[in-house]
Amino acid sequence: MKSAAKSNFRIAIVFLLLFGTGILPVASQSVYVGQFGKQGKVLKQYIEPAALKKLTENPVDSIWIIDVRSEKAYMNGHIPTARSYPVGTITSRFTEIPNTQYLIIYCTVGANAKIASKYLKKAGYRRYINWGGISRWEWEKATEISSYPKQ
Repeated sequence: MKSAAKSNFRIAIVFLLLFGTGILPVASQSVYVGQFGKQGKVLKQYIEPAALKKLTENPVDSIWIIDVRSEKAYMNGHIPTARSYPVGTITSRFTEIPNTQYLIIYCTVGANAKIASKYLKKAGYRRYINWGGISRWEWEKATEISSYPKQ
């Protein structure tokens, strides 16, 4: 019994050390963060949360932030200036998203943003990047429907 307790204690210590050093937080990050379309490399400058925050404070007409989570999740809190295009409806709404725009796509953890990216690529979009999940956003979330930028 004592050896099982010692073993569990050792496992807990290793876990705490890994978590404390940042290995687990990095490992838990979406592997899709930063994947971009052929012309989306320019958006890599916004991959860090602080850089995206600056963009939300000083929006650029040619860059849209796209939230591909459900409408309910969007209404409960989203990155300021983000537009809602749930991944399940995005293919039927391509006419609303000009392929000349640069698109920063995010979801909950990055997986649905990857799916949306695949749809966009198949439809001929090339200016996008998977920003990952909203859990990376450290600041206050907006709850109003974003009207910026106007089409």
